[in-house]
Amino acid sequence: GFHPESEEAGSLLQTAVSVLQSSYLDSTSQDGFQYSQAILVENRVFLSELRAFAQAKEAAGYSQEELEETFAFLLFDNEKEAKEVCQRGLRVNSSSVSTLGDPAKGVYISKYADCLHPRPWYHGKSGYIVICKLIKGKVKVVSENYTTSYTSPSPGYDCHIALSRNNTPSNTSHCQAFQQSQYYVYEVSDGSAAERPRQICPYIII
Repeated sequence: GFHPESEEAGSLLQTAVSVLQSSYLDSTSQDGFQYSQAILVENRVFLSELRAFAQAKEAAGYSQEELEETFAFLLFDNEKEAKEVCQRGLRVNSSSVSTLGDPAKGVYISKYADCLHPRPWYHGKSGYIVICKLIKGKVKVVSENYTTSYTSPSPGYDCHIALSRNNTPSNTSHCQAFQQSQYYVYEVSDGSAAERPRQICPYIII
């Protein structure tokens, strides 16, 4: 459920801001963003599914590093959309990005807290960021695919990332930086893709 602001909200905001600030791609972002309010999202179903995913993969011999919880980010224009994804979870067919894998079989989520949209933020723009807990599992590096025959989820893996290029941010367009810093996360069993991969769990809306 969604918890209204309480005395804990201050420390929640601090937690959220420190997560965001430690996940910037561009160091100049430290001064560029103001965050005003944090809402804790506690969806027990998603939390227990995240744990179940971790246990299943641990049993399958995954390393601690592969099972480590990290954070990833989604940006929404309004609070309603942000809350909706926290209630329904991040589902397939929700992304306009398709370079790392078929959007109908997996979901996209941003690695960096300041690179959440193909276009840069302009002064005065505001939005809602959903911070999610993510277990990347086995990660496969794939080349970006700009065709319409989308890359399929890789058997034995849980996540695709783009081949990292050693470009300095200045000569990478914002749109490219955005696409290259996406995780493509999926959960495939018996050949069919889960509508909502369990390894992503919405955590805080800010």
